[in-house]
Amino acid sequence: MTALKQTPLNAAHRAMGARMVDFGGWEMPVNYGSQIDEHHQVRNDCGMFDVSHMRVVDIKGASAREFLRYLLANNVDKLTQPGKALYSCMLLDNGGVIDDLIVYFMSEAWFRIVVNAGTADKDIAWMKQQAGEFNVHVPPAVAAAPLASSTAGKQSQEALDKAVPDLAIADHPELAMIAVQGPHAREKVWAALPGSQGLTEGLIPFSAVEMGTMFIARTGYTGEDGFEIMIPARAAPYLWASLAEKGVKPVGLGARDTLRLEAGMNLYGQDMDESINPLEAGLAWTVDLKSERDFIGKAALLARPPTRKLVGLVLEDRGVLRGHQQVHTAFGPGEITSGSFSPTLGKSIALARVPDAVKIGDNVQIEIRDKLLNAKTVRYPFARNGKAVCNL
Repeated sequence: MTALKQTPLNAAHRAMGARMVDFGGWEMPVNYGSQIDEHHQVRNDCGMFDVSHMRVVDIKGASAREFLRYLLANNVDKLTQPGKALYSCMLLDNGGVIDDLIVYFMSEAWFRIVVNAGTADKDIAWMKQQAGEFNVHVPPAVAAAPLASSTAGKQSQEALDKAVPDLAIADHPELAMIAVQGPHAREKVWAALPGSQGLTEGLIPFSAVEMGTMFIARTGYTGEDGFEIMIPARAAPYLWASLAEKGVKPVGLGARDTLRLEAGMNLYGQDMDESINPLEAGLAWTVDLKSERDFIGKAALLARPPTRKLVGLVLEDRGVLRGHQQVHTAFGPGEITSGSFSPTLGKSIALARVPDAVKIGDNVQIEIRDKLLNAKTVRYPFARNGKAVCNL
């Protein structure tokens, strides 16, 4: 039996009483006590998550932007200010989703990408394959070069940019990642990280800045404000402990899932995968079909207009919505992709893929244990910034 991978914070989770589970081959904390309490902690105050299983990939070189224009469904030409981030899918030729990711523009010769843990090896192999077909040579020695520290200043970064060839793809398993999310997340990070307020107070959502060997982004996966902090693995336990000293509570994967579901955020492997295109996963807003730019999967998306779409569901009868439950609509069958009890709404909610003719406000039925329970289609997100936002 293959041993589970561990993040640099494994010992810290155990010391805090976490219940550890197998999450895609990683030993991760599912909760530290009450999952519902952890959920409310993030909505009402703030909490911290270990997301070190996710992978950081740097795309560097003179051809970096042009390569990403071809690789990603969203258009990196939208990124003009250093530190700005963009959410996108990376597609197969048939339009299926290899992964959803965030790409940060740091300079014309450096774009940083964060990919999902379960798809990281596949993603990197795909990127390198496409780089080869893009007719760009990627020297292994340069691709494996260590990350430059921002403490060396702009001059060192400019020298590095000049030293990097046309395109270099390097992943960084030596980096850990901690997310701090909630209405009080930023001030508690500032208290735990002296000097960080001056650098990050002016960050707008979906942007990032370097702070020494750290990379601090105002992004997240909960529908709340906060930061995602990339930090050398050896330093991660110290940051975790410093945040805990400032009153930031640890939160496990269980609450992370209910938080992201309330926020209407897709989970790879449930709401989309290689068999689903982004237009049928509620991600049309991340796909640039208007410009003349070509990208992998574009021709397939244009040739096959979507016949299904993703909607929100709120259960009106007693029960709990779960993934793969069948949805009965007046226009044909659908299926729940993600479902759970919503602590914020006090109701069971779900994301479901249904026929395109289904409208928001339609009544549908969910097949649960040979019974048909009533549900209503709603526009998601269900909750953000601590409050319910969907029309019940």
